[in-house]
Amino acid sequence: MIRSPAVANQFYPADPQRLNYEVNKLMGSKGGDLRAKCVISPHAGYMYSGHVAGEVFSRVHVPKRCILLGPNHTGLGDIVSIVSDGEWDMPLGRVRIDNELASAIKAGCYNIKESLEAHLYEHSLEVQLPFMQAKERDLGIVPICISRINYEEARELGVAIARAIKAERKEAGDDTPLIVVSTDFTHYEPGDIANKKDRLAIDAILNLDPEGLFNVVLMERITMCGFIPTVVGLVASIELGAKEAELIKYATSGDITGDNRQVVGYAGIIIR
Repeated sequence: MIRSPAVANQFYPADPQRLNYEVNKLMGSKGGDLRAKCVISPHAGYMYSGHVAGEVFSRVHVPKRCILLGPNHTGLGDIVSIVSDGEWDMPLGRVRIDNELASAIKAGCYNIKESLEAHLYEHSLEVQLPFMQAKERDLGIVPICISRINYEEARELGVAIARAIKAERKEAGDDTPLIVVSTDFTHYEPGDIANKKDRLAIDAILNLDPEGLFNVVLMERITMCGFIPTVVGLVASIELGAKEAELIKYATSGDITGDNRQVVGYAGIIIR
């Protein structure tokens, strides 16, 4: 099955030449080759958060196989929805689904369901792909959309992803699959409040504390749409031996619009 772009010409240019130009401008130098276990990147329109995403992807090695974790904004599909077959048609070329890696993840976690419906109109994973394609044209992905699950369910999914990556690492060597988590942070609050709330979530990530992140988002009512995918990515990274996380860039929509009355927060983080 071939999935068509859902948000081309909305979140990013649909024209390949314009998109290539935009991505290269946002990434600046693409020469970074840092081997990361996981990256956290925003998913707003490129006008607002593309400079944060570009800064992250410009620094890391993007392997041929990547696992994408993002929130389900549409409410369609299952609670944890994976796609195991087919291709995603993108302006910069088609991206294949890595069936082998997807099957290994599904086999390790009972609550993952095959659901194309969850992905058809979802933007959170799609907007990451042009940045990834800029670094690796022969890209294979495992897309996973996640709705609301509890911490133990999130932990189980993270462990299953780590086990699948460990099994693949024996074959992949230095080209171990990368986890890409797609999330924005606080939504539509005054800039000063967004900064304070987002700092709490970012500190939990930098401390490699997935349960702490889960709890602080709920306790402080942080409207971080992808906090559960981030928890999953953190658990998997720790299982894979992650030792540190680095905040590459933090910004809000107010930095672009000049209006700080109601902003959305964006953070780019590398975990290694």
